[in-house]
Amino acid sequence: MEEGNQTGMVLFHFRPFSKLPEVQMLIFVLFLMMYLVSIGGNMSIVLTIWTNRCLHTPMYFFLANLASLEIFYSSTIAPLTLASILSTERTVVSLAGCGAQMFFFIFLGSADCILLAVMAYDRFVAICHPLRYTLIMSWHLCVQLALGSLLLGFILAMQLTVLIFRLPFCSSKEISLFYCDVLPVMRLACADTHVHEATLFVVSVIVLTIPFLLITLSYVFIVDAILKIRSAEGRHKAFSTCSSHLTVVLLQYGCGSLIYLCPSSSYSPERGQVVSVVYTFITPVLNPLIYSMRNRELKDALRKVVISFLLLEKQ
Repeated sequence: MEEGNQTGMVLFHFRPFSKLPEVQMLIFVLFLMMYLVSIGGNMSIVLTIWTNRCLHTPMYFFLANLASLEIFYSSTIAPLTLASILSTERTVVSLAGCGAQMFFFIFLGSADCILLAVMAYDRFVAICHPLRYTLIMSWHLCVQLALGSLLLGFILAMQLTVLIFRLPFCSSKEISLFYCDVLPVMRLACADTHVHEATLFVVSVIVLTIPFLLITLSYVFIVDAILKIRSAEGRHKAFSTCSSHLTVVLLQYGCGSLIYLCPSSSYSPERGQVVSVVYTFITPVLNPLIYSMRNRELKDALRKVVISFLLLEKQ
């Protein structure tokens, strides 16, 4: 039986959101709009930072990297999900295709979480050690930190994906989500998965718990330093540069923890479906909105880009 599983063609398909075509079409339109807004918003942030020399600082360098990750992260999930929703028949995914989607999902999601911790460190240095900021946060270090987050995400994703897809799968199965996530795919295996579940937990701790603790520690020092600032304007400016980052952190880590840090035995496909929609479609839409609304420099730069574009259109 197991030999046949290894050699036979294994195909997966995704569970539909609803059996009603009208509901499926409504979900397709909503998801398509969110995907296009997230791509447009994050692309705007990247181009605005790239074209404005006044934004060529470590903080905006990391923000541009985060926006770039969000673009690729959304594009890993959204196109196949939209095709699956729109299709009147089951959209089947091969074992290799599912593995590729899972790898990029883990890789980009992990790098995203680690980069948020890097951004917290950048804010810690800027607020707690302002006189030494340019010395500590050199461009060499910034590039190393950005590449380090990608490298760590790549290593974790490769190890976990290879481990999971070495499992035998009995036959073509329905994945209880709209993409190839770790827990739903792992549940389709015809073998004991305790080692794989333990590995997933370790990866989740590395990607979610440790960075979140570092971010929390950074913000303890940041808040302490801000409260020592005498001028109300200075305190407000310091808080405004951190509030957008903190909001994104709570969204990202909150959703991830609900799925990956809970015992796998308590995993609920229904809850997983809802939470997954939040961090694969809604969060990538909210991130550029949060950063552009809460950051005056970025907001002004975006406004200038829009005005320049409109003037070019008139000409």
